[in-house]
Amino acid sequence: MLYIAVCDDDQEAVQTHEKAAKDCLRENGSVGKITPYTSSDNLLYDITEDHFFYDLILLDIEMPGNTGMEIAEKIRPYLPEVKIIFITSHVEYAIDAFELSVFRYVPKDDMSGRLSAAIKDAIKLIVLEDGKSYTVQNSSRLEKIPCKEIYFIERDGKNAAITASGGVTRVRKSLQQVYEELGAEEFLYIDRGCIVNIIHVMKVKDSMAILKNGVTLSISRSRLQEVKERINEYWGAHI
Repeated sequence: MLYIAVCDDDQEAVQTHEKAAKDCLRENGSVGKITPYTSSDNLLYDITEDHFFYDLILLDIEMPGNTGMEIAEKIRPYLPEVKIIFITSHVEYAIDAFELSVFRYVPKDDMSGRLSAAIKDAIKLIVLEDGKSYTVQNSSRLEKIPCKEIYFIERDGKNAAITASGGVTRVRKSLQQVYEELGAEEFLYIDRGCIVNIIHVMKVKDSMAILKNGVTLSISRSRLQEVKERINEYWGAHI
């Protein structure tokens, strides 16, 4: 079950976006519950006070009360993995949306096809993240780490140290071996000794990858352009 919120102060827009989300769920063969909002303050209250959970939020930027940008920033501590699709008529917000780690940015004057494509891509990613894990086995235990919970992996002598939401797990394998076993496009090298999970990268600034958990990782100069391109490709096209 996927949980989706649609928020726009224009009732007609809410209905249009809600229909697009329903159509995308049906085409993907997914089951979902869609909650409409015409007040950004109500959405914020439900998430921060009543602890509503959402996998995906379709969010207008220009709204009275809390703007879409403010909502995205305020809900991150409560829903760090939520996918946000911004819908707006102001292209200058695109850079800010990138820094907020927003999944996709859809301009109102080019909605045809773009919104549906963004929703479909978000649904596919959510399903993909939920279904994958990396197995660590040693003589005494077997541990499965959900890939979506892995922040980064570093070389640690002859081991690979996997830093995830549950802590650090060391496996006696090379970094390259772990990378190949993961076999997932969301993981990429940012340095010879470090692999990062793209879904946790908040932004790239001054040759540093800043993650959602506050960790800052160095990106080698030779890989910087590739890292930026891979992140852009993964999050989708931003204006």
